[in-house]
Amino acid sequence: MKKIDLMKKQQDMLKDQICRNLDLLIGSIVRSPAMMYHSLTTKVGGKTVTRYVRKGLVPKVKKMTDRNKRVRTLIQKLSNVNWELLKQESE
Repeated sequence: MKKIDLMKKQQDMLKDQICRNLDLLIGSIVRSPAMMYHSLTTKVGGKTVTRYVRKGLVPKVKKMTDRNKRVRTLIQKLSNVNWELLKQESE
């Protein structure tokens, strides 16, 4: 296979991985020693917002915030592949 074909295949694979991980939450789940509960903190309109997370939802919320980190990494990789494809197509 040509390099450009391999890169297009990688591009499609990254797009598919991104689509499969869109069930996400932006923010961080935290529990300070002084608090008896978990909370999700995120930025909204330039301000930090804290939301209470029920104990039973903590594992799901952690999984969803991890997906957000994964999607950001995948988008960075996709951007790099797209850049390389643009360079290859312009030659």
